[in-house]
Amino acid sequence: MALILILETATKNCSLALSENGKVLESVDFNNGNFSHSEKLHVFIEEICEKSGRKLQELKAVAISKGPGSYTGLRIGVSSAKGLCYGLNIPLISMETLEILSRTYYSENEIAQNDLIIPMIDARRMEVYTAIFDTQFNKIKETEALVLQEDSFNKVLAENTCHFIGDGAEKSEVLYKSENAIFAPTVYPSAKAISQCVYEAYLDKQFEDTAYFEPYYLKDFVDGKK
Repeated sequence: MALILILETATKNCSLALSENGKVLESVDFNNGNFSHSEKLHVFIEEICEKSGRKLQELKAVAISKGPGSYTGLRIGVSSAKGLCYGLNIPLISMETLEILSRTYYSENEIAQNDLIIPMIDARRMEVYTAIFDTQFNKIKETEALVLQEDSFNKVLAENTCHFIGDGAEKSEVLYKSENAIFAPTVYPSAKAISQCVYEAYLDKQFEDTAYFEPYYLKDFVDGKK
C-alpha cells in the first residue's frame, strides 16, 4: 500500500493531503490571506496523520509542489519534504505548481473539452507566473514570468474559451474583455487534486534526487521595500 504525503506551499494556501494508492485519506487547505506555512505546516502534518490513524513511519514517499510561486513558501515546503525523505529514507516526488493549480480548477468546475486553462500566480505588479494547458494538461505554452499586456493572449482568446485562474488572474480581468475569457482569481492549488497523479508517478518511479533538488523559482529573488 503506497501511503504518500503531498505538500503544497507555493501560494498563500497551505495545502496538505495524505493519500493511499491515489485515494485521499485526509486533507487540509488553510488560507488566512497570509503566508503562515512556517507556523502551520508541521502542525497540519501531525493532524492529518492522527485523523487518518497513520504514522509518518508508514509513508512510502513525499510529494511536493516545486514552483513557481512564493520564494518563502517554496523553501519551507521543499525543506520540510526533503527532511522527511531523508529521515524516513523514502523518495521525493515533485509536480509543477501551475499544473496543480490547473488540476484543482478542473476538478471543481465543468470545462469544455476544447477550452484552455491559463493558471496565473501573482509575481508582483503586473507580472505573473503562467502557462497554458489544454484539458488533458498538455502544455500549449511553456511556463514563464510574464508582464501582462493587453495583447498577451489575443491569439488564444480568438480561438478558444480561456479560463484565467489563480490569484494572478485578478490582474488579467481588467485587460481581457473577450467573451471567451472566464476568470477565477480565488482558486488556489490544492494538494488533494493531484493524489492520483502522484500515485502514478510513484509507480513509475519518477523520483527526484533528494540531495540536489531545489525549488523551481523561475526568476531570481528580489527583495522589495514595504
